Amino acid sequence: MTTAPTPTADVRRPLATRGARARATLALVVVLLVSMALAIAWGGTSMALSDTLYFLRAALTGGSVSAAEATNYTVIWDIRTPRVLLAATVGAGLGILGVAAQAMVRNPLADPFILGVSSGASVGASAVVAFGLFSGFGIYGLSVAAFIGALAASLLVHLAARGTDGIAPMRLVLTGVVLAYGFQSLMSIIVFIEPRGDAARTVMFWLLGSLGGANWTSVPVAVVALLITAVWLMRHARELDVLSLGDATALSTGVDPSKLRRNLFILTALGTGAMVAVSGAVGFIGLIVPHVVRLVVGPGHRLVLLYAPLVGAIFLVWVDLVCRVAVPPREIPLGVITAAIGVPIFLHLIRRRGYTFGGAR
Repeated sequence: MTTAPTPTADVRRPLATRGARARATLALVVVLLVSMALAIAWGGTSMALSDTLYFLRAALTGGSVSAAEATNYTVIWDIRTPRVLLAATVGAGLGILGVAAQAMVRNPLADPFILGVSSGASVGASAVVAFGLFSGFGIYGLSVAAFIGALAASLLVHLAARGTDGIAPMRLVLTGVVLAYGFQSLMSIIVFIEPRGDAARTVMFWLLGSLGGANWTSVPVAVVALLITAVWLMRHARELDVLSLGDATALSTGVDPSKLRRNLFILTALGTGAMVAVSGAVGFIGLIVPHVVRLVVGPGHRLVLLYAPLVGAIFLVWVDLVCRVAVPPREIPLGVITAAIGVPIFLHLIRRRGYTFGGAR
């Protein structure tokens, strides 16, 4: 009697070979570029894709357009293009930062905002809206205040979570959650005492995320933050694999878990602060994208870090497009759509495929 061979883990993985991974990467890049082109062409007033590509080519090559085309050119190049680029960058950034946060605290429910970064940024944004702080920065005052608030909150969480044995994952999670409630209370007080009485609506819209203020100045900030984060994480992918198996395993292989966790904390705080500053607090991407990618490619961080930014970018480009065209001329906050899409997908994937994180199901 013969027994059918048991497939190995590599055979079961749909991206087991280098060729399959290359084809998958190329396919995601193509989907991202097509998505961005369509998102630039479509909007409150849609334009033909050929006209959109004509304006983009004119802008990139220094070509000229006629006076009759100047308005459409401005809409395409100065309004929609930076917005779509920022959506792709922020989506990619939140996706890869979610991978870092989950590896850092060894918790599949972690995302960049679990460190209290979002709540700290909301305090800074509330102060700008309510009291006009950072008015010297003009239209960037809210982003600057949000970034400072995010970093200050991250530093406070780090100091509060640090013990004699370093930063324990569970203590870091609990400290972030508790202080997030404190920051939200502080934000509520600021909104409550705001003299004009319209701060709550503005702050609430910002907290749910929006790319309505995107411009060419904000794009480089997010791009630089994304590149620094991606390069650092890819260089430490193997150490993240070891850290996901536990501190004892990490120490046995020569990896210092406390030092790695501290570096991850700094990287996540800076990256999330930069993303929040340009887009508001867009939730759910950092939580769901790593899970979706991990369910397809497995728990190895090198592949997860490769595909999570691409999936996150595609996801947020389409989410932002839906927000712009669903109820014109008003815009739906990004967080509303990400939650509406992310919750059922996340529950379906968990129930259908099972979940693996660092070898645990």
